[in-house]
Amino acid sequence: MMAPVRGYTGRMALTKDDVIEALRQVEDPELGMDIVDLGLLYDVDVAGARVKVTYSLTSMGCPAGPLIEQDIARVVQEIPDVEAVDTELTFDPPWTKDRMSEAAKLALGIEDIIPISRLRR
Repeated sequence: MMAPVRGYTGRMALTKDDVIEALRQVEDPELGMDIVDLGLLYDVDVAGARVKVTYSLTSMGCPAGPLIEQDIARVVQEIPDVEAVDTELTFDPPWTKDRMSEAAKLALGIEDIIPISRLRR
């Protein structure tokens, strides 16, 4: 069993932030980064003990898609008090590198991580 979600003990209402923190354990195996920093996580909806995760992939033909979906379901199901997990894969809007965190862009060597407006100061 995975470690519990940091700060969540199962004694209070589950929040979207609890689920997002747990989803940092789900990595895209091709890129070696979590789906949150990669910007693949589009939305989390918590309704009592039911959680719906909407996510995307870097491309429609991503061979890691089934593994990522399985990991999302497994990680969320391991959160205390979660009884049901629904996953929804979407390509609307399509994923782009602009959805990535600055840390992910830096780690993957993607340029343009510093907005031009910050350079002009």
